[in-house]
This record gives sequence, structure tokens and C-alpha cells, in this order.
Amino acid sequence: MPTSSASTTDSARSAASGGVQSLERAFDLLERMADAGGEVGLSELSASSGLPLPTIHRLMRTLVACGYVRQQPNRRYALGPRLIRLGESASRLLGTWARPYLARLVEETGETANMALLDGDEIVYVAQVPSKHSMRMFTEVGRRVLPHSTGVGKALLAGFPAEEVRALLGRTGMPAATDKTITTPDGFLAALEDVRRQGYAIDDNEQEIGVRCLAVPVPDSPTAAAISISGPAGRVTEAATERIVPVLQQVAAELSEVLTTSGAAPTA
Repeated sequence: MPTSSASTTDSARSAASGGVQSLERAFDLLERMADAGGEVGLSELSASSGLPLPTIHRLMRTLVACGYVRQQPNRRYALGPRLIRLGESASRLLGTWARPYLARLVEETGETANMALLDGDEIVYVAQVPSKHSMRMFTEVGRRVLPHSTGVGKALLAGFPAEEVRALLGRTGMPAATDKTITTPDGFLAALEDVRRQGYAIDDNEQEIGVRCLAVPVPDSPTAAAISISGPAGRVTEAATERIVPVLQQVAAELSEVLTTSGAAPTA
């Protein structure tokens, strides 16, 4: 008996819905793998996602075939090298989208503006707009630093549970960049409490003598991100802080809106 057009349409919709659901599940598994440090077992994924093992196994086979996941000799699964190209391209675009907002920060504060992400246990700078002052601070885009000595690191880690922060510090260590660098986990956790209370983070000569930095997180960013201004300690004073922090917070809120909205990236 010929299939009616209505039943054919229903079947197509069902197939499309199943495809979308599989896609959503695959991305969810990749994010869960990243949250777990990049390598997990199927039983761990099943426990955290609530999906049955056969479903996870089928999705992982597809991801392995595409190069987005690889199976380790110990039978566990790890994020695959093909994700690196996607991540690098996305980071470049993120910096491009952020640059008009950083330029506005420079116009309103007079100091160099930066955007940074938490990548694994490190801070990576993805965008910068330099100050117009002859004496200004430069941080190369792509530079990686440890979080404990930076304003952006404090701004990003302030939203993490204390046990996760301690674990990260245990992996990275807390080397002193200057004699002002915080070098104990308890001291750093106390500084994060100040960040939560104040709504912004300070690097006061902790990464480089003579330089102060003010930073805030980008709320609800798809990946943990923060923006900051940095300049000579003689310009980024306590009085300047009171003027600069509201500007930082406003720009972070506006940047958050464009990063969490689908569609073309608007300009500031």
C-alpha cells in the first residue's frame, strides 16, 4: 500500500528530531569529557549524563570515527586532536567579537584592555587593545600565565568551588612572579572571597612590579572568560578604581549578551 504524504512527512520529522537529539547528546558528552579533564570511561559518562551505555557507545563510536574523540589503550575515551582546530578558530573569533568592546574600555578608561579565557589550568589571553598612552602595558595575544598571579585569573576562579581551586593550584604550583605574588592556597582563597564580595579582582604588582590590573568575569559566557584593564600603578590608583570598575562591569554585561545570543555578532 502506498505511503500517504502525511505519514511520510511525520516520518521525516521523526528522523530529523532523532538527528537533532543525537547531535545534542554528542555535544553534551564532549562537554562532560572536557569537564572531567578530557578523559573518561563510558560508565562515568553514563552516570553523569543519565544516558544508557548502548546509546553512549554508539555516539562515541561516531565521534571516534570523525576524529573528535579517541579511544585510549586503557579503553577510556579522550578528546581528539580534531577539536584543536575548532577551538583555535573559535578563540580567534571570540577575540574578534570582543575587540570593539575592549576598544571602548580603552576609550573610557585610558588603559590597555584585555580578554582572557581559562584553558585547562592556565589563563590564555585572546584579545587586547592597547592604551594610547606612551607608557602602557602589553600582553601578547596567545600568552599563557598561571591564574594565581593575575587579575583575570582571580576573576575567573572566584566562581569555582574551593576544592576545585585547591586542586588546580596543586597541579600548577604557585611560583612567585614578584614579591607581591600570593603563594599559598589559603591566601589565594581569601583573595577570591574579596573578589566575590567586591565584584571585581585586583592584581596589585603581583604579575609585574609597577603594574596594577582590574578584572571582572564575563557573566554567563559559554566558556569561562574575563576582561581587564592594566596600567602603571601610578595611574590605576584607588581613586581610578572607583571610576573604572563600573565601566568594566557594564562592558562585561554587554559582551555577555552578544556571546550568549545566537546569530551574527553585533558590534559595540
